[in-house]
Amino acid sequence: MLVWRFPEPVWAIASGPLGGGVGLRRWVINATVDSAYSRHDPDRHLAELARGLGLDGAGVGMLTAVDVTEADTADDDGATVAATVGLGHPTWAAAPDGHLRRGRPAAPGTINIVAWLPVPLSVGALVNAVATATEAKTQALWECGVEATGTASDALCILCPTAGDLGAAGSGAAEPYGGPRSVWGGRLARAVHATVTAGTRRWHESGLTDR
Repeated sequence: MLVWRFPEPVWAIASGPLGGGVGLRRWVINATVDSAYSRHDPDRHLAELARGLGLDGAGVGMLTAVDVTEADTADDDGATVAATVGLGHPTWAAAPDGHLRRGRPAAPGTINIVAWLPVPLSVGALVNAVATATEAKTQALWECGVEATGTASDALCILCPTAGDLGAAGSGAAEPYGGPRSVWGGRLARAVHATVTAGTRRWHESGLTDR
């Protein structure tokens, strides 16, 4: 497992099985599971892992069939990103229904991204940052020759410090923008691009097809 602990709650926007949405979070887990993983309660599984680690309060949990010790990290002027890249089941976001499944559930081969921005972001900027990170991920895949936008089980978590009530942030207390040409959006995009590029190249070199 990769584990991030924060001494004070931080704002997070996440899409993982545990702790998804927008809110205050105290920790993040990215855990490796077997490629044949078939539990239908990943949120409960991740909560069990968190309890085993003594993690208190609300957190974010993600799963992957990738060995998380192979995570790639990058920093771009304070925007820090860690990514685990598995491309056993790449797909286009707008593929027809059933394109990925082929008669079986989607495997947990996935791209998980955890990003830290050292400045408070408004709610709108956090949402915008999700789009920015996803665009950077897809750019990296395309440049590495992967004809896909990702996998069906990709997860993302972006974290930043608090600035009072997040819902009211934006009047000078928090960054109002997270797009690719904003200061912090651009830094986030470059860090995501670097990590996904490195992870995709490693996946190609390994010849693996099941994670």
